Amino acid sequence: MADQVNHKEVHGLLVEVALAAGDMIVAAQPHIATVGTKQNSADLVTETDKAVEQYAIALLKEKYPEFDFLGEETYTTGKKLTDKPTFICDPIDGTVNFVHTFPNVCISLALAIHKKPVVGVVYNPYTTHLYSAIKGQGSFLTMPFRSKSTAPIENRRVRLPHNPNPPPLGGLDKSLVAVEWGSHRTGHNWDVKYETFAKLAGSREQGGKMVHSLRSMGSAALNFCAVAAGQIDVYWEGGCWAWDVAAGWLILTEAGGIVVDANPGNWSPTVDGRRYMAVRAAPTGQREIVEEFWSIIPEGGYNYSA
Repeated sequence: MADQVNHKEVHGLLVEVALAAGDMIVAAQPHIATVGTKQNSADLVTETDKAVEQYAIALLKEKYPEFDFLGEETYTTGKKLTDKPTFICDPIDGTVNFVHTFPNVCISLALAIHKKPVVGVVYNPYTTHLYSAIKGQGSFLTMPFRSKSTAPIENRRVRLPHNPNPPPLGGLDKSLVAVEWGSHRTGHNWDVKYETFAKLAGSREQGGKMVHSLRSMGSAALNFCAVAAGQIDVYWEGGCWAWDVAAGWLILTEAGGIVVDANPGNWSPTVDGRRYMAVRAAPTGQREIVEEFWSIIPEGGYNYSA
């Protein structure tokens, strides 16, 4: 079955689902929506998250009833990603942003086969930026474009990264780095986060790396896409899930970037491994910046596991 999947056909369906789901997200009124919490007050869910996922399930299952489905809102503890063709869905990546009407919000859709993403689509309905990739065919951004102030707005599809000849990666002190605070604000993994953030941002005189700055988009998928585009040099994350990263992972790697473990030493993480470091395309410096980053992570690193 896996060998017979038409990736281009799946890509078209995922784009269709993403655009329709985007209309649902934009039409919602998050300021009056029912907002609930999962594990704590920073881990939010809305009725729109659930409605979008149900919509995606219905359309995808209608076309591919034999495929598995792994989604954030329908996930049950212990469910694992298998080798079987599986649609992976985050209906709203950036729910906290959505609740606050901050426009860094997207739907993330991927098809994984043998636990590896082969088609990925990430769509921000507020900016109408659509990122997509098919395994072996590169990654692209479709975005609104106006050639001059009086011209109508059209869609332009550009290959990623934006710079077809990306510059070499320098050290962390020459880098823009994406990080996220996450919803868990206590315990070992929290300690690892804030100690690493402090080392990244701190001055050289205090043992820090003095990165250009830290960015938090509030969406793992959009962070991955920013690295794919070449706008962010490195994104470091622990604690998110396959639905947060599967589509962005493919978009990044098809744009020449790499994904390694957030913890030192593992150059071949899995999409459901819950620890990720994304590095943009570059002719040189990818391995060096990973090793430099790994050198500042507190002993033991994250203890997130699939």
